[in-house]
Amino acid sequence: MSDQPSPEVVIKTVDNGPYQVKGPIRLVDHDNNVYDLGPGRTKLLCRCGMSAKKPFCDGAHARNGFAATERSS
Repeated sequence: MSDQPSPEVVIKTVDNGPYQVKGPIRLVDHDNNVYDLGPGRTKLLCRCGMSAKKPFCDGAHARNGFAATERSS
């Protein structure tokens, strides 16, 4: 068991899918729309660029065969 506290914000990459973000965060898009995520809330952010609900994921990656090329090291 770790003695370190859990981070307040966790960003996880889903293999060939979106970024999973667990708040609390404030997300501001290029049009200055603000999305606040409270503690414990989880949102999926588009990584493929094909979502009709950007910046959020709508599952377009699965329908279009998105394959992520980057891996965290």
